[in-house]
Amino acid sequence: MKKVDHIGIAVKDLEQVLPYYTETLGCPLMKIEEVEGQKVKVAFIDAGNIKLELLEPMSEDSPIHKFIEKKGEGIHHIAFGVDGIEERMAELRENGVKLLNEEPKPGAGGAMVAFIHPKSSNGVLYELCEKK
Repeated sequence: MKKVDHIGIAVKDLEQVLPYYTETLGCPLMKIEEVEGQKVKVAFIDAGNIKLELLEPMSEDSPIHKFIEKKGEGIHHIAFGVDGIEERMAELRENGVKLLNEEPKPGAGGAMVAFIHPKSSNGVLYELCEKK
């Protein structure tokens, strides 16, 4: 793992929460995009030494919608920046770590992502994030 790339935060409504981050906390909004494959609308917030990734579900079958229904709004995952995501996934599997997906998939910001099952990481959902 190279570094913590971002922290993903599940929110019900981006428009409602953005002023808290941009006005109250004074963190600049970097961009907003939709990730159809994940069924989420994502806002990237520059929090100085780390990015915050606000995740709004775009449909009721979105994993983020299901997360909010079960646990409420809040921290969803911590993403580690990696190089060679396929190799890193193979190493983790060899060490007995369960992954949520077999292959990397497209994520926000043009990254390829994969998730470590929380049962393999003491209840924390970690994302591997490789940016080109």
